[in-house]
Amino acid sequence: MTPEEVTREVRRLEITTRHLVRDIVAGEYSSAFRGRGVEFAEVREYQPGDDVRTIDWNVTARLGSAYVKRYLEERELSVLFVVDRSASGGFGSRVRTRGELGAEVVAVLAFAAARNNDRVGLLLATDRVERFTAPRKGRRHALRVISELLAFEPEGRGTDLAVALDALEPALRRRAVIFVVSDFLTAGYESALARLARRHDLVAIQLVDRRERALPDVGLVTLWEPESGAWRVVDTGDANLRERFRERAAAFDQVLERMLRERGADLLRLETGRPYAEPLLAFFRRRERMLWR
Repeated sequence: MTPEEVTREVRRLEITTRHLVRDIVAGEYSSAFRGRGVEFAEVREYQPGDDVRTIDWNVTARLGSAYVKRYLEERELSVLFVVDRSASGGFGSRVRTRGELGAEVVAVLAFAAARNNDRVGLLLATDRVERFTAPRKGRRHALRVISELLAFEPEGRGTDLAVALDALEPALRRRAVIFVVSDFLTAGYESALARLARRHDLVAIQLVDRRERALPDVGLVTLWEPESGAWRVVDTGDANLRERFRERAAAFDQVLERMLRERGADLLRLETGRPYAEPLLAFFRRRERMLWR
């Protein structure tokens, strides 16, 4: 994209996602990442608009008026996006590519974080760390992060999430919320992810496409693997091949979900051909219920 095209696209995203950002901030964002491993800061008197679930009932009973607990993350939460920009992100068989979907979701979450006065950072990776933008507060910085994501032209084509996740360990000194945006069609990153998940609130956003889940019966098809450059002819008229393809895709999703759960990370799966607003809101509602129950 040219600088002018990036500016127009950032403006378009800001306008088209405004209502969704407002709904996330007003509804579930503020409480979806509070309460797990937070550092207690102080108790202060209840003010209209405070979440009643933060009331300290012992102090309230002792002083005769409502008081709430405040935590350090409420004032200094850092939100960092680790975005896989390998060549496979250019795939998309329906409305948008994986890369375009990832950029829109990052924009929504970055705007939500900025409206909540949180710090926003970005790490772009392929088979190497290509760019790192340290978390900072403010709408202007959020716009910068989104612009960098849209304008970025990767040098590498492959995927190495382990390199990206390893690079974050020394860069994040305090607890943060980390969104890893990828198709996760790689291996060898599990240990690095587990180490980060022990210290931080880690969410994997898996970007999928329906053509990766089921092949249509359209006869001989020539397929290209963008990261390796390999070509292969596949007979989609073979019912057994289509069934094996579907089973392998389903097994991959199950293994990924189990691996993330065992390592203390969360999963949000989004599809290129479907609207992402409702799954995103449902994810925040689910996290809120889990953290406050």
